[in-house]
Amino acid sequence: MVSSPHEAMHRIFQQDPGVFARAVRALGIPFDDPISATPFCTDLTENRPLERRVDTLLSIETKRGKFLLAVEAQGKKAVDKPRNWAYYLAHLHAKYELPAVLLVVCDNRSTAAWASESVDFGPPEWPSLTLRPLVLGPDDVPVIDDPVKARQDIPLTVLSAVLHRRDPQADAILKVLVDALKGLEARDPDTATIFVELTSQGLGEAPAADTWRALMTDLSFFTSPISEEIRAEGRAEGRAEGHAKGKAEDILLLLDGREVPMSAPDRDRITSCHDLATLNLWFTRAITATSVAEVFAEE
Repeated sequence: MVSSPHEAMHRIFQQDPGVFARAVRALGIPFDDPISATPFCTDLTENRPLERRVDTLLSIETKRGKFLLAVEAQGKKAVDKPRNWAYYLAHLHAKYELPAVLLVVCDNRSTAAWASESVDFGPPEWPSLTLRPLVLGPDDVPVIDDPVKARQDIPLTVLSAVLHRRDPQADAILKVLVDALKGLEARDPDTATIFVELTSQGLGEAPAADTWRALMTDLSFFTSPISEEIRAEGRAEGRAEGHAKGKAEDILLLLDGREVPMSAPDRDRITSCHDLATLNLWFTRAITATSVAEVFAEE
């Protein structure tokens, strides 16, 4: 139950918004008297499904305790990212009651410099929240071109190759990485395959990708028929999932455009469906349906 002091402590500012500025000026914080004040709705609950996803989220435990690591891969500057990142950290702390760290991984120097900047949220007189991401860019991860170091830490070598893929040292990194993967193949071919895939994805269309394709001919485990079959299945599944997601978005767009009422569970049912035949049927019905029940109607 909300207490009377609780109510009084915030309602006084509704009665006289200027008391805020006068009170904090006594603390040496130079807020000006308000010219106007407009009450806003105090309910901050989302009234529509809003998908917010961090790229990778890990619960890390060390000898000092546990914390959450939220990893975001960022390829370019984006004005909305800092406020999204601040939301992620606050939400994670409230949901899991664990401290959270934001790690931003950037594959170019200008983006890394931008992401490294602290961002204050609030008026300049007294920012209430400061975002301080940890950033890993090309200048933060060393060039690993020593065979011994590559064998000792293959994951870091993969990251080094990806972040330096546009640099002249990229080929040298890839050469020691291939040698390290050959040694890993004998102990754990499945894990070796994962690192090969990650490297291939991370290099993208950079010139170093041609060097990597040539070097991979020495990796027999990666070019085996079984590995090719697994990758082919994965690509097919990825394409099917992409088609289903696109069709679900088309259904929502169509129903919203026709102003057909939809509840949050209705939207979830559409976005969580991965059967393309069902989605095609729902899309056809959505063209003329006057309610979501008509879209979902059983045959």
